[in-house]
Amino acid sequence: MKKEFVQFRCSVYEKKLLRIKARKSGLSISEYCRRAAFDDRIVERMTDEQIEAYKLLVKYQRNFKLITNMFRKRNPRLAEETAQLAKEIRQHLLNFKK
Repeated sequence: MKKEFVQFRCSVYEKKLLRIKARKSGLSISEYCRRAAFDDRIVERMTDEQIEAYKLLVKYQRNFKLITNMFRKRNPRLAEETAQLAKEIRQHLLNFKK
């Protein structure tokens, strides 16, 4: 149970920045500051727009893998190009997790 009270001074700009970063992380300003002070992991939440983009990339990546498998026997060069595109999309998907 948290009973102790800690205060610190900051500029108006710093307070606004703390509020924005805390909101993006889904945390209160207090919790955000505690995690930052103790080097705990702070994860920024994705916006609805980012979630939609992620879902779309997952769908595209899956479709390009299917296309690659279909063309593998008929046109190896096209299969290679679609496989490369699927890899690039996969890399972008992995960047969402950082």
